[in-house]
Amino acid sequence: MDKLFNLTGKTAIITGGGSGIGLAISRLFAARGAAVHILDLNDHTLSAAVLEITQSGGQAVAHSCSVSDQSAVFSVFESIGRVDILVNNAGIAHVGTVETTTEDDLDRLYNVNIKGVYNCLKAAVPMMRAQGGGVVLNMASVAALVGLPDRFAYSMTKGAVMAMTIAAAKDHLKDHIRVNSISPARVHTPFVDGFIAKNYPGKEAEMFEKLSKTQPIGRMAQPEEIASLALYLCSDEASFITGCDYPIDGGFVKLNN
Repeated sequence: MDKLFNLTGKTAIITGGGSGIGLAISRLFAARGAAVHILDLNDHTLSAAVLEITQSGGQAVAHSCSVSDQSAVFSVFESIGRVDILVNNAGIAHVGTVETTTEDDLDRLYNVNIKGVYNCLKAAVPMMRAQGGGVVLNMASVAALVGLPDRFAYSMTKGAVMAMTIAAAKDHLKDHIRVNSISPARVHTPFVDGFIAKNYPGKEAEMFEKLSKTQPIGRMAQPEEIASLALYLCSDEASFITGCDYPIDGGFVKLNN
């Protein structure tokens, strides 16, 4: 059983890997033998993540980098020198309709959620091709699959992530590069707690309960549940899977009617 989902000898780059879902993926991939390189902008969470993983016997290296900065991304990837697995997890959220979304809001989300994925793909694909293959996993969202109120710009960016996933999978099939995406519903992370506190001050408990119940299963996901699906899709056991999106949503897409 230890041979299943084993990432020993593989180099994994995980963006936004210092907290939340990204941290859960970083921990699990390192525990399964990968040399994990975490790209994040928050130096505190980045350092804490690497320290935790290395103290647990795993391999992890910190890279302070904005995925929206192409030259910085290219420099980090070149310094790493090899990438077997790329997890495009870094992303930011926004609340608003088209009427309340400013141009600055749209540009900010585009730069991280779309351009960030593009930058990392552009850096990783040539390396993977030269190596004879690799795996890319993009973090999409149920927001790309159904209409969510007040999530105009965020939904737009995650729809783009899903489209990039399919296009890259098609273009690089011949290069033995698999590209898939995950579409989570709500996941209980520190980001969610901060998001609720910022946007619904004084109603935190009420909004947490309300948002939890939007999943038919009756709760939010845990980051570790998303990480388990990520491990499968990035492992050799998923070698027949490419160009697919996987909702992990407690029934949100199909059963919420």
